[in-house]
Amino acid sequence: MQTALKEKIIEESKRIGINKIGFTTAEPFSDLESKLEAQQAKGHHSGFEHKVIKERIYPELIFESPRSIISIALAYPTKIENPPPRVKGERRGEFARASWGMDYHDILREKMNQLIDYIRQEAGDTVTYKPMVDTGELVDVAVAQRAGLGFIGRNGLLITEEFGSYVYLGEIITNLDFPSDETVPFGCGDCTRCIDACPTGALLGDGRMNAKQCLSYQTQTKGMMPEEFRRSMGHVIYGCDICQIVCPYNKGKHANVHPEMEPEPESVMPKLKPMLSISNREFKEQFGHMAGSWRGKKPLQRNSIIALGNYRDKSALPDLLRCVERDPRPVIRGTAAWSIAKIVSYQDDMVIEFLEEALEKETDKEAFFEIKQAVVAIKDKRTKRN
Repeated sequence: MQTALKEKIIEESKRIGINKIGFTTAEPFSDLESKLEAQQAKGHHSGFEHKVIKERIYPELIFESPRSIISIALAYPTKIENPPPRVKGERRGEFARASWGMDYHDILREKMNQLIDYIRQEAGDTVTYKPMVDTGELVDVAVAQRAGLGFIGRNGLLITEEFGSYVYLGEIITNLDFPSDETVPFGCGDCTRCIDACPTGALLGDGRMNAKQCLSYQTQTKGMMPEEFRRSMGHVIYGCDICQIVCPYNKGKHANVHPEMEPEPESVMPKLKPMLSISNREFKEQFGHMAGSWRGKKPLQRNSIIALGNYRDKSALPDLLRCVERDPRPVIRGTAAWSIAKIVSYQDDMVIEFLEEALEKETDKEAFFEIKQAVVAIKDKRTKRN
């Protein structure tokens, strides 16, 4: 049992800048198997998870002779110290906090690689490792809970004493045998604030969720966002922080200990109208370093269009009409039509005529439906008062 080495690793983790570290066995996560299978059977998975459930449960299926798992957490900031100035008529979107700063996958991998280099120096080259960050096989929160970093709250997130749920998680499977840390007891009690606040009813109450109902998932899809989620999205164009914001454990939590995680105001609160015509090069320059860019620019453009509709921003109508007329992507054309219908406040004959002409040329079924619905919605509005 590598007790002395464990203490050295803990000290080294502090020097590297890892905010929490814990150790657990590489025993199977047997209690998760039936839950994951039930979620999959009900269609509650997002599709972004690792596909093979047994490989998420049994470390021995993805690593030869696993003995221990090291779990780490990095705390991320929750406040923008220098937000963009408020300008009348200038509408901005917002990225959820977990996408601020540099892509956390890169930051965590770098920290884990530094830790692995240190362990290799101390334990020799016969030691083997497998690091992973939320795109790997294991369930990060389950590993972190068993390693004593915190407990899984009703919202399915790991909640730590020091940083609340505002932490990024990663883990390293190894063939070294470390003493395990004690688990943290469930701490939500009777509190259901996250469940009550979730605008789409995605949280099931026991740490599980219907991922497809989650706004964070919906903002990352590439197709047409179902209408039931558009109003709930508000102006947050990537992710969702609602279940974290209302959590009592997160009250007053703000960690600005990693400069690379600090938000760039113009990137995390971008102006919405320029998003509609942003080029690939401009998109990469402004957002390419962020985790929220991983699905490309189309979902963020679509979400920006929805946000403009939610703002009822009349100044955006020319930009949105241009999207309907010229954009080659059906998702953008259809979403722009929806947004136009939300913004127009009366029976605007010119807009109706424009959309009806667009209908005649539209060949995509979903875009056709959205444009047609927009025409119906505008025709159903009151006539303009003189």
